[in-house]
Amino acid sequence: MKKIIETEKAPKALGPYSQGIVKDNFCFVSMELGIDPKTNKLDNSSIENETKQALSNVENILMKAGFTMDDVVKVTLYIRDLSLFTKINDEYAKFFKKDAPARALVVQAAMPLDANVAVDAVAVKDGISTEEINYVNR
Repeated sequence: MKKIIETEKAPKALGPYSQGIVKDNFCFVSMELGIDPKTNKLDNSSIENETKQALSNVENILMKAGFTMDDVVKVTLYIRDLSLFTKINDEYAKFFKKDAPARALVVQAAMPLDANVAVDAVAVKDGISTEEINYVNR
């Protein structure tokens, strides 16, 4: 059975989707923009602020679900302008100080609200350890 995650510490969904879903030992966080949940406005005062807010939204959804950023195993980072990647990556690194998750980077022409950056994530905890998996026979 899946559990819907909703928190006021992240912006409400802009469409027919959930902020997050927990299923078994996984938490799936929907694409989060740099929307400040207090004002419901995109914080695009700087790319650093927009990135920090998007990642804070992901973190707050995870916390509501009982997960942390340390539980994140996969992130997809969406950006509009590759020339901003270094600044975005520097802010991203502050959220994943050790054992960074796997990550995909998608450069796309447009995003909702003309956002410059967005993030989604998958987190897992208390799963099967890698020592229990028989890689040879798979």
